[in-house]
Amino acid sequence: MFKLSRRSLGQLEGVHPDLVRVVVRAIELTDIDFGVSEGVRIEYRQKQLKAQGKSTTLKSKHLVQHDGFGHAVDLYCLVGGKASWEHKDFRKVIQAMFTAAIELDVQIQAGGLWRSFIDSPHFQLNQNFYGV
Repeated sequence: MFKLSRRSLGQLEGVHPDLVRVVVRAIELTDIDFGVSEGVRIEYRQKQLKAQGKSTTLKSKHLVQHDGFGHAVDLYCLVGGKASWEHKDFRKVIQAMFTAAIELDVQIQAGGLWRSFIDSPHFQLNQNFYGV
């Protein structure tokens, strides 16, 4: 069984507690190690990512929302001790995230399943359910 590193736990600071619970449970469920590359972002960072074409919005769920929490995280697989976003086993992380979300009754969305802009590492609280 894997557990989140201190760095990954630090990236979860300021993220909505429901999403934190999902990430923490998912690492317990999966058979591939993963970490959190980003949780809450500042506006400057979001502007950088949009300018680089890595985001399509300045209203990212990584930014602090109306309830005082970020509503998104970006994850990566750890393969051979190195971070990977492209690894074929990332689907196991997606599966673990949804299994954990169902188990904990938290509604999430995965950027890897979007049609308009594929953002594989991205997971966020379901904006329809959380009213954002």
